[in-house]
Amino acid sequence: MLVSFTQQKKSDQNTMTCSVPSTDTPPRSMTGAPVCERLRGELGTAPTRRSERRAPAAHRAACAGTAHPLRARPLRSPALPPGAPGARPAQRRPGARERNREGPARFAPGSLPVHSRLTARRSPAGPCSRGGAACRTHHAPPAPPLLEAGAAGKRSPGSATTAPGAPRAHGCLLARTTAPSMHSGGRAPAHPLPVVLRGRCRAFPAGPRSCRRFPKFSRRRGMAGAAHCSLQAKRLLLDPKFEGYKLSLEPLACYQLGLDAAVAEVQLRDDQYTLDHMRAFGMYNYLHLDSWYQDNVYYVDQFGRVMNLSVTLDTALQKPREVFRLPTDLTACDNRLCASMHFSSSTWVTLSDGTGRLYLIKSGKRGSSASEKWEIVFNEELGSPFIVAHSVSFVKADAHSLAVLLLRVEKDELDTKGSGFHVTLEWVTIAEGKEGDHRYEIIKRRVLQGKSVPHYAAIEPSGDGLMIVSHKPFTFMQSESDKLEENDDSKVSNEKKDPLYYWQQTEDDVTITVHLPQDITRDDIKIHFSPDNICVTLKDQPPLMEGKLYSSVDHESCTWIIREDKSLEISLMKKNEGCRWTELIIGDTRGEFIMDPSQCSEIAESLMHLTSEVMNPNPDKEKPPCNAQELEECDAFLEDGASLCRFDGDSLKITHIINLGSNQYLFSVVVNPKEMPCFCLRHDVDALLWQPHSDQPENMWEHIATFNALGYVQASKQDKKFMACAPDYSYAALCECLRRVFIYRQPTPLATVLYNRKEGRQVGQVAKQLVATLEANDPILGFQATSERLFVLTTKTLFLIKVNSGN
Repeated sequence: MLVSFTQQKKSDQNTMTCSVPSTDTPPRSMTGAPVCERLRGELGTAPTRRSERRAPAAHRAACAGTAHPLRARPLRSPALPPGAPGARPAQRRPGARERNREGPARFAPGSLPVHSRLTARRSPAGPCSRGGAACRTHHAPPAPPLLEAGAAGKRSPGSATTAPGAPRAHGCLLARTTAPSMHSGGRAPAHPLPVVLRGRCRAFPAGPRSCRRFPKFSRRRGMAGAAHCSLQAKRLLLDPKFEGYKLSLEPLACYQLGLDAAVAEVQLRDDQYTLDHMRAFGMYNYLHLDSWYQDNVYYVDQFGRVMNLSVTLDTALQKPREVFRLPTDLTACDNRLCASMHFSSSTWVTLSDGTGRLYLIKSGKRGSSASEKWEIVFNEELGSPFIVAHSVSFVKADAHSLAVLLLRVEKDELDTKGSGFHVTLEWVTIAEGKEGDHRYEIIKRRVLQGKSVPHYAAIEPSGDGLMIVSHKPFTFMQSESDKLEENDDSKVSNEKKDPLYYWQQTEDDVTITVHLPQDITRDDIKIHFSPDNICVTLKDQPPLMEGKLYSSVDHESCTWIIREDKSLEISLMKKNEGCRWTELIIGDTRGEFIMDPSQCSEIAESLMHLTSEVMNPNPDKEKPPCNAQELEECDAFLEDGASLCRFDGDSLKITHIINLGSNQYLFSVVVNPKEMPCFCLRHDVDALLWQPHSDQPENMWEHIATFNALGYVQASKQDKKFMACAPDYSYAALCECLRRVFIYRQPTPLATVLYNRKEGRQVGQVAKQLVATLEANDPILGFQATSERLFVLTTKTLFLIKVNSGN
């Protein structure tokens, strides 16, 4: 029996739903910019979950062929700094080709096409100095062209699941825009952009590169040279026609096993009162899934015994068996944490007793009582209590090694304004001795520190890197030798802080100015021009400037002269007239771009139509803007988004970074035990599963699966405690703190004919929701999912829920 009910997603305040044109798939929508005034005038209100209207056909047709806006970039000061050589206003070269005035419109960096008219909030700070006297508001961010807003439905009272026809985001994950801070000095606004860095986005094909888009993260130590990457969603894995989950009343086979001894649960102490303590220890999953062997779970009981349950046949379940006993008495330590473990490989286990001692155990082939024998090969005290967050086993330089990640929440005496605690991740590498005695010893210890418990932290299979998803950034703690080296490097960098060259541009040419030493003559200068490259050499020294230009030039028309003030002036003729260069030589940051005052005023004029004296000039009109009071609690996001960082194990610096914005972290799952764990992010209403590939720098995160509307569904479950999914992506599940478990299957074809009563069309496949209620009043302490079963652990009982039948 199927009972159909649906819910509809409501758009956020001051956001718009827009789509990027695509020729192969239906348009997807995205959020992240203020409501388009043109769309608002035709639709009446911003789309909401209770009442959402479809964009008129005339509007969709008018916007379908609109070109994408140029990517915005913070602009430099309009004048050279004092004493800088070559200060002059930009002039058109004699004989330069005239721009076709009737051709396509050109936009200055940071400007918008006229069709993208946005309504901006009034700035409480008063007049803005960056756009002239008439600019008195926060500038709105550029928005991609609009195509079509999704259809809508009304929420059924008491219904629980999904958003039929709700808008989906386009291929790249987007950060929700926030009002940029006010700048001074006549600079043009630096608009927030989608989270597509050093990647390619359909909305912004060029892909912004400046780290100024992320001031919170880019100014931290070790982030200056990080590559800003993007998460590219696969359109083929997104379902724009997903209609919702249907509540299925079919019974689920549920088996339960009584435990001989209660689970070794550790309650939070009075001094563990922060949110970080709750996330790290209060919400800890006491049930551990061995992903190397199918349907094999472990837990630690109150007597310090590691208990195992291996399932082969549901109707012939056996009692959990003891495979290992911790040598220490857990009840003797007052400040201990919960015991934790991680399965590093098919034969190695890392284990912590919660008192600060780490065990490396060689287990043999697990899951079989005949071959499984746990043997301690390393046992050492590592300081204050911790839990094992992750571990890997690898071979490097013909020696077997294990890398372990330890998580602590420690008191911070220097933190007087915050919670008074900080979070540390200790990255410990333990290797086998080279003398052949099979003894293991610690060869490296590195510590990262942050102000929030990471949502996700995992070591790469090779042990060369570390990936962290966290609300606040982590940085490596320095040793004394590292501090001395960094001080020396900072002194050198301060001595060489002046730009090596300055450059200006017009619509037709680029002018470069370089200050020359006194002893350089004309014969000492060698400059080589090519259509895409430039090389400048002085005497027999290494090249002063060398590399690939941002865009092609007419190399036969390029010239250079030596001016009276002993400065070298190089003129490059652009091959593509009107193209704005965002950098001179790709990857070269030694120069400084100078903006001409006339160009600044032109940009200011192009932004005038985005400003307004009041937020709503005409409140009595028939179609007022979106009402913030109509937003629902489940639509709220944290003001600050999380970031995904990849740290290098040798340099201890960030090599890749992604600002996840409002794409909420949901859960992690091991799909392939030889790869890093996958993490699941909310993407509009859906939940997207991402697989890290540490050996593929150009495609480090792959979109491998989508759970339709799961991001929206989980937001309504305020009592949820754990989330998981099957390794074969056949279903996702979440459980509450007590008793109830919700299961969401992927859409499957129907064996019978089913019609949609409202539209009268036949439904080909249905996604089912199932609800299981456990016969226990104890709180749920552990939750794990396999391709066939769900394992739920309470204080005294272990439940097995048969979700899928075996092949």
